Amino acid sequence: MHPIIFEEVSKFYNGKPALKDVNLSLPSDCTTAIIGPSGSGKSTLLQLINGLLIPDHGQVLVYGKPIDYSCLPKLRRHIGYAVQGTGLFPHLTVEQNITLLARLMKWDKQQIEKRARELMDLVNLPHSYRKRYPHELSGGEQQRVGLCRAMMLNPKIFLLDEPFGALDPITRSEIHQEFVKLQKLEARTIVMVTHDLKEALKLGDFLVILNQGKVEQCGKPQEILQNPASEFVKNFLHSQLEDVSLILKKHFNVSQTLFEK
Repeated sequence: MHPIIFEEVSKFYNGKPALKDVNLSLPSDCTTAIIGPSGSGKSTLLQLINGLLIPDHGQVLVYGKPIDYSCLPKLRRHIGYAVQGTGLFPHLTVEQNITLLARLMKWDKQQIEKRARELMDLVNLPHSYRKRYPHELSGGEQQRVGLCRAMMLNPKIFLLDEPFGALDPITRSEIHQEFVKLQKLEARTIVMVTHDLKEALKLGDFLVILNQGKVEQCGKPQEILQNPASEFVKNFLHSQLEDVSLILKKHFNVSQTLFEK
């Protein structure tokens, strides 16, 4: 079963389509990277999955059932959500930020502490940081806390909206490595929005390329790289090819000549 399905989904802002007639099935237990130009509908697609937005037409199914917008808290218990800038509460400590949802769910205190420590270990956050506040952390450390909070309830689905965009290149590379490690240790369905093709190829097992609210192409990275479905996809990949040529050759054995046909 596909965990997330879009059926003829459209979403409009002020009469203009952000998404138009989207039909899409996302695979389970792997990372889907949503990529495309600015304004192509990436964040809108993501926010429709956890009910932050309601489609104007069509429906979104999560684990085979249409989203029940009268019971969104129940849905969101199974969906982790992390955004660029982390969204941490400045008046709460690291530990309080990480464990907030579990405390609201009335988890046992020992269970909360155990899960928080496990997550901090996974993302290489020292336990001594538990009592620190967000302003006392670096950008990379704040992002790690945000990831811990999103994973606290061990969600089946994990949504990431440009989560690494504000980080410096070195920190971003470190977070990428930890992200890959996390996915290997705790396989889950991850849907990640990014504007960075290099990041999408590095982290994504499945790509969705959007353009003006429509799905131009979706599939495994190597399939898309070898067979661009449209002139737009070909040009979009080619526009970022210089930055990612080493990744293409290393992971997919695809050379630049593919896009020079």
